[in-house]
Parts: sequence; C-alpha cells; structure tokens
Amino acid sequence: MVPAPQGPDDSTNLLCTCENNKGTCRNGTCRGDYCFYTKVHGREERGCFQRDHYKEQCYTNFLGLYVLCCSNNLCNVNSSAPPDPAVEPTREWNGVILLVAVPLLPLLILSVGVCGLVLWLRSRSQHHRLGYSKDHDVTMLKVPSGADPTYGDVFDEFCTSGSGTGLPYLVQRTMARQISLVECIGKGRYGEVWRGTWMGESVAVKIFSSRDEQSWFRETEIYNTVQLRHDNILGFIASDMTSQNSTTQLWLITHFHQLGSLYDFLQYSSVDPEGCLRMCLSVACGLVHLHTEILSCQGKPAIAHRDLKSRNILVKMNGQCCIADLGLAVMHSQTSDYLDVGNNPRVGTKRYMAPEVLDESIRMDIFESYKQTDIWALGLVLWEISRRTIVNGNTHACTHTHTHTHTRNYEVNKNALSSLIGT
Repeated sequence: MVPAPQGPDDSTNLLCTCENNKGTCRNGTCRGDYCFYTKVHGREERGCFQRDHYKEQCYTNFLGLYVLCCSNNLCNVNSSAPPDPAVEPTREWNGVILLVAVPLLPLLILSVGVCGLVLWLRSRSQHHRLGYSKDHDVTMLKVPSGADPTYGDVFDEFCTSGSGTGLPYLVQRTMARQISLVECIGKGRYGEVWRGTWMGESVAVKIFSSRDEQSWFRETEIYNTVQLRHDNILGFIASDMTSQNSTTQLWLITHFHQLGSLYDFLQYSSVDPEGCLRMCLSVACGLVHLHTEILSCQGKPAIAHRDLKSRNILVKMNGQCCIADLGLAVMHSQTSDYLDVGNNPRVGTKRYMAPEVLDESIRMDIFESYKQTDIWALGLVLWEISRRTIVNGNTHACTHTHTHTHTRNYEVNKNALSSLIGT
C-alpha cells in the first residue's frame, strides 16, 4: 500500500514578507524554502518559492531586472535594489537582434512547412477513416483481452479517430480508483508528480494541491481540446478528483516518460548533432501544432503555451521531445473571434520571459503577442540543447552566473543557433 502524497509542511519553511498581486500572500506573508525580492522596471515584489526553482528564480539578472534571494526568516522585509546606472540603448542592440532573427527565420519557416504538410496528410487519412467507422457508446472501462494493454490499445478502444481528448468523461471520473501510486518523481509549486501503474502500464500522475485548483482546471480544459493529440505534445489520459486523509486531491494523468524533463536530461547527458536536431525539430513541431488553428466541423483553436521552458518539455525514448504543462495556455479562434486567457494567477518563469513581458509592454488583447513570447522561449530552449551538443569531440556546457544580461543572451543565442542550422 503506497502512502498518500502529503502537501508541504508549512512549519519547516521560512516565513517571508509577501507583497505581490499573484494571490500567494496570506496577511502579508508566505512560506517557502527561499525568500525573494525583485525589482522589474521600478516595480517591486516580495515573496517566497520552493527549493526546486532556486536556479531559475535566483540565477537571473537582466537589464532592468534585479533579483535577491535569501534563506532566513523575514530576510526580504527591508530589501531594496541598488541604484540603476544610466544605461542608454546603443545602435549595436538592433544589430544583435538582426543577427539572431536572420538565422532563426529559415529554421522556423522550414518547421512550419514540414509540420503543416504532416498535419494535412494526417487530416486526410483521418477523414477517410471516419467515413468507414461505426458509432459506438462506451460507458464502462473494459480491459482488452490478451496481453497487458498499451497506450495505443486503450486509445484505439475508447477514443474516436481524430479526437484530441483523453478517455471519455465517464471513464475519466473513475481513474483515481484504478491507479496505484508507486513513487514520487518530482515536486514543484503546483504540487507533486508520481509514477503510477494502470492496466499494467506506467503513467504519470500530476497531483495538484487544492490551492492550485485553477491550474488543474485550466490544464484539463486545454488537454480536452479536440484534435490536440500530437506526437510532440504530452499524451493526456484523464483527470480526476479524489480524497486522501480528508484532503481533496486533483489528479492529471498523462503518459509516463522515464527520461524525465529536458532540463534534467541535459544536466547529465550530452547529444550528438543528429540528436540535437531531432530534439530541436520535435519541440518546434509540437509548438507549431499548438499555435495552429485547425478549421473543421470539430476544429482546434490556436493555443499559445506562455510557460515554455526545458523543465516543461519531456524527453521520449526515441530521442524526440514532447511539450507539457499547459496550465497557463491561451486559446484563440479566428472563426468565432474569441481570446480565452483563462483565470489563473500563476505567471511564467522570469528567465524565459520575453522583454515585452518583463517591461509589461505586451499587448494582452492580441493573440500574436503570446505566440511571439513562445518563440522567444523556444530560442532559449534550442540554445540549451545546442550547448550540450558534442561537435568534433567537444561540448560547450553551460554554467549559470549572476552576470547574465540581455546582450549576453542575444550573443549566445546567435552563436548556438547559427551552428545549429549551419549558417
């Protein structure tokens, strides 16, 4: 019998001053493993976060952004940023932007063209299969005869061709009773991730804490979007609610990938140029599928991720990657002219934020703005992969420092991406 996962113990965490509008403060304080103070273009925030996000939150220092992390009770109460030196933008800034954009544009165009062709071929084959399929109603989970079922057996049994959803809703609402939790494989600000077993297969169970119900609801809503299923999007199985020790738990069940996140994979592994291209292309294809609106009788809206980073990308056994964590996603449909930004107070990771997000100049009412921030984050992910690529027996491993600036990030992206596409 595997013990039920427990929430964080507030009594062992630091007490920090909390001043922000993200809904994480309780009477001006919060608890976590670290306290922080940030100042972004004159706006100050104080709060706390968990140990897993120390590198991302504290090893960041861009132009116009000051971050201070500390590990004592109320250590951020009197924190302040040093005076900003008068830094005026130079003409070289536009040149750096141009050098980054020109090499990246052919790769993006090629990725869009290839993925568009694949989606068109798949939609044609699905259309022909739909013409010959028979309607059937499934209200109970039936175990296929023979050997233990695989993901393919389950989805062939319960999902109609061309659907992007997981199992039918009536089946989803029984999943928590059928899954046995085996081991905890990760923790984050949302809750925990466990490896479980279901019908003889390993599955990933993302357990949200009750205070993060909006993230669970939003991610469930996005994953149930028709025609979302794609080789480079994390496979969704079901979502369910359950009660453990008089505490409500919110479960999100997905495919399990034992190699873990791209961030963890690159910490202990390097790749050859072919593996680098395979990973980069798969991430680009997954993002293109999200951004693409599919027009049909049951069409798919265009989706922007808004929190793309190496921690939210999983590595598959075939060397490709798949995009996960859609809790901050934005949906848009041109046909019905709507923009759905959800109701989630969470924000993305500062290290991967585009400049227009940091200085709050982004147009929140235009969907193209969100897509552009995804492309910025994609460039950083491609840079991370290329920095762990062995070329002529050498690899340029990346080390984080406190002195990164926007100019440095632009230069590194330019060199890494230029090598990647051979320009």
